[in-house]
Amino acid sequence: MKLLLTLSLLAAVTLFGGDTSRKPNVIFFLADDLGYMDIGAYNPSTFYETPHIDRLAKQGMHFTYGYAACCVCSPTRSSIMTGKYPPRCGITDWIPGNKGPHKLISAPNANHLPLEEVTVAEAFREAGYATFFAGKWHLGGREFSPNAQGFGPGLTSSDGNQFWYPPSTVPPPDAKDDPKTTDRIANEAISFIASHKNDPFFLYLPFLAVHNKIGARDDLVAKYQKKKAVAPADASGQEGERKVNLVQNNPIYAAMLEQLDTGIGRVLAALESNGLNENTIIVFMSDNGGLSTSEGSPTSNLPLRGGKGWPYEGGIREPWIIRAPGVTTPGSTCATPVISTDFYPTLLALAGLPARPRQHLDGISLAPLLKGEPLDRGKPLFWHYPHYSNQGGSPYGAIREGDWKLIEWYEDGALELYNIPQDIGEKSNLAAQYPELATSLHAKLIGWRKEVGALMPTSNPAYKSKPKK
Repeated sequence: MKLLLTLSLLAAVTLFGGDTSRKPNVIFFLADDLGYMDIGAYNPSTFYETPHIDRLAKQGMHFTYGYAACCVCSPTRSSIMTGKYPPRCGITDWIPGNKGPHKLISAPNANHLPLEEVTVAEAFREAGYATFFAGKWHLGGREFSPNAQGFGPGLTSSDGNQFWYPPSTVPPPDAKDDPKTTDRIANEAISFIASHKNDPFFLYLPFLAVHNKIGARDDLVAKYQKKKAVAPADASGQEGERKVNLVQNNPIYAAMLEQLDTGIGRVLAALESNGLNENTIIVFMSDNGGLSTSEGSPTSNLPLRGGKGWPYEGGIREPWIIRAPGVTTPGSTCATPVISTDFYPTLLALAGLPARPRQHLDGISLAPLLKGEPLDRGKPLFWHYPHYSNQGGSPYGAIREGDWKLIEWYEDGALELYNIPQDIGEKSNLAAQYPELATSLHAKLIGWRKEVGALMPTSNPAYKSKPKK
């Protein structure tokens, strides 16, 4: 094992071009409910401002088909930590989930990440890394908190143990100026970086922004209220039984996003001031798509269809950025479809640590893509959501293979087939036009569900359908 670690470290040194005395650091930024089109690198919006995240994209590689493993938060977070599709860990909805009543009874949903999973944080800690967590866990409280999964020792909050910080003397900002603890997360990370600049570290920073209830500093809100005066007027369309927002013009959401962007920029500046910029791998993504069909619908994902809680691109396609100095070509773009299970093996490979194929069963290392080389994962991407979302979505499964994406609705078995590069808005269902392709993809989806032990929703005999208006 010692020889394997040594050889892996040498491989990382070759990638980074550094010396053998220092392993590369890792910082993983995770936004909450941030849409693909909320970032300037993907959408040169005249309303939202994300200069620090945009600069990160210019310094590394951003993926145009970077997916979350689920349309809601906890399952995606599980996939990042484990390298496995959510059904393998039993977390297929946000914890605790939407209970109904509905036409189908949702499949059981675990209330914590199983302790037997060896998380990516544990893998780095076992390799001698200092690990750090500040933000939103949402994978279980108390004995299932982050300090049981590779981060620690730590403290939990009193509200369900969902938000966690390590012991610290850093004073928290005033809640009215920092309603999503964005600045506190950044402050804690900056302090940790300064105190561990001589040690390799793995930082996981899952921010609470831009999740509802939206809020930000008053001065930032005022700034965007002025911008709203000349922004496009409110407009909405229809997604199922829900109204869907078609415009980005919410001043509170925009202010919260700027506060998030600034916090990330401050952490990146701390790396540079401590001389760690060229020896740190940076990841940025969101746990699911932007909120556009519920709870005030503060953002729009156009031209992507739907949003959080839906199987369409607006619900599962995310801003995906990886910067690995000496590996990624600055400003490069990758159109190969990738998914959040891939982070675990990718980060191990970039850090020169041994792969753990029995753990990250469903992820593959994206190191070749980051170096500009082709990569064929050899298998499709899959999704399984046997629940009803708070945002109007109903139980579904989905598969993407090549350019094609198939959605199966579990209530009635209806199939939808889209050519994603040709139909970014998923407007033309081609299932009837290409029945053999739809049947083939559906068979693969069914086979995958059996492979991972996916639990299915069941009929609800007590459900009474709503009368038609």
